[in-house]
Amino acid sequence: MKALPNILTGSRLVMALFMFVAFAAAAGAVPYYANRLEPEAQFALQRWAVYAFIVAAITDFFDGWLARKLDAETVWGAILDPIGDKVLVCGAILGLMSLGPQPMVVLPCGLILFREFTVSALREVGAGKGVKLPVTLLAKWKTTIQLTALAMELIVAAWGAFSLPDGTVLREMFELGAHGMLWLAAVITLITGYQYWEQTRKALSS
Repeated sequence: MKALPNILTGSRLVMALFMFVAFAAAAGAVPYYANRLEPEAQFALQRWAVYAFIVAAITDFFDGWLARKLDAETVWGAILDPIGDKVLVCGAILGLMSLGPQPMVVLPCGLILFREFTVSALREVGAGKGVKLPVTLLAKWKTTIQLTALAMELIVAAWGAFSLPDGTVLREMFELGAHGMLWLAAVITLITGYQYWEQTRKALSS
């Protein structure tokens, strides 16, 4: 049972890879399938990619919760968990871009990617200097809001794949909510990035 949290974390990486490949195949980026897929097959791939993302996002909550509940926190879990989060977020953003022009999400997604890679670099440099950057409560909320926002944006971008009514108030409201949530995620992402930057700067200058 104590291996279950790490299994969930590892499965998140696998589902993130599946999601990205499914989106790529639906967009015609996989060589063998380029120009071979019927629209229904493309929609099916998009649906399964979104489903994989949602399930993977749910595991992000349960692996940490189970690790604490079962007293099964491990070094590998601590390493794989943030990697799984970043791979999932980056893969979802790339998948979102593969679904077609998304002008309203380009800037917030770019800011999120900028922060994620910057903090990863800070952690790497800090680790070499013996500086640890513990995950803050706001950073945990950041991940939750990011994943929720990206799930909503993926559903909006793949709206037709779910046979949802187009040109309705439902879509307009859902799209507005998705964009608002994504911008909220971007703002919180930048705030936590600044906090980590300040922690690293103070630790290295002391």
